[in-house]
Amino acid sequence: MMCALDEIRRRQQMRRVVLTLTAALVIAGCATDSVSRKSARIEIQEEIGFTITEEARISGGVRMDYENALDLLERGQHEQGIEMLQRVAEEAPELSAPRIDLGIAYHRAGDLESAEANLQKALELNPDHPIVHNELGIVYRKTGRFAEARDSYEKALAIYPGFHFARRNLAILCDLYLADLRCALEHYEAYIETVPGDDKAIIWIADIRNRVGQ
Repeated sequence: MMCALDEIRRRQQMRRVVLTLTAALVIAGCATDSVSRKSARIEIQEEIGFTITEEARISGGVRMDYENALDLLERGQHEQGIEMLQRVAEEAPELSAPRIDLGIAYHRAGDLESAEANLQKALELNPDHPIVHNELGIVYRKTGRFAEARDSYEKALAIYPGFHFARRNLAILCDLYLADLRCALEHYEAYIETVPGDDKAIIWIADIRNRVGQ
């Protein structure tokens, strides 16, 4: 059975990667480009966002285990969900999606070391995956590796400039951890163009403009 990565809608607190028969990863933004690496294909389309497709032959049982694992994680049953995802990752080692979900699940469970290990494995499978770079950036920031965090966010944005979660994360990193106010202002302003309703970001922009004398 052919399977592919389907619909990732990443919110600030709820992150999910879903593997199904058709491909779709949609995050609002604007850019036009395409990247191809290994078995994954990344397509960036104007005003739609980006779509990441992975293909592999897996059994119906593995696909069902994957969906069940995600359901367990959604219900907060992290230990059972992680255990099932581990089996899926071992049975479909060529796919980055289960590794991404494991990274996110471990992160939410507070195990940053395991989160990083699984995200690194996903990166080996798909070096141009913007979500992997963004998630690694968060792990790096939480473990005090601020230069590595910045590099990861910038890599995510180089692949997809409209990836507003990575843009906001980079702005916060520059603002609170690197004391690089010009970097923070640049990325907050770019972020607010994509997410104009974020009132906190508007306040942060005003504060930084104050501090840099604008």
